Amino acid sequence: MRCENLAERFPDRIRTVFLFGLLVVFALGAVSPGAAQDKKKEPLLKTVHGQVMDKADKPISGAIVFLKNLQNKTVKSSFTDDDGNYRFSGLDPNTDYEIHAEFKEDSSASRRLSALDGRKDVYLNLTIVHKK
Repeated sequence: MRCENLAERFPDRIRTVFLFGLLVVFALGAVSPGAAQDKKKEPLLKTVHGQVMDKADKPISGAIVFLKNLQNKTVKSSFTDDDGNYRFSGLDPNTDYEIHAEFKEDSSASRRLSALDGRKDVYLNLTIVHKK
């Protein structure tokens, strides 16, 4: 059987498959640009991470880092790892936050993360000072 004979024998089926294929291609083309545009409109989420250290710049393992959302007053907390590192991700970039660390009875100064700071990845070290 040659291709010409197939087209002659099944002209309606070939036309239907061809039209269905075109419909699928156009439908996918119409959906994809819209999805890409929606992602561009969404604000990218913010991440803040860093290291908690003592006055001698030694990392503090097991310190608690508090992150307060200044809009709705909710507080998230996280323990530092063995190297004193902490991380908060998925933060609203249009919200101000306040962050500080505590270890035993000592704490760091509070730092403010402003919504006006356009960085999506903020690296912020916190230093815990021993109280006398």
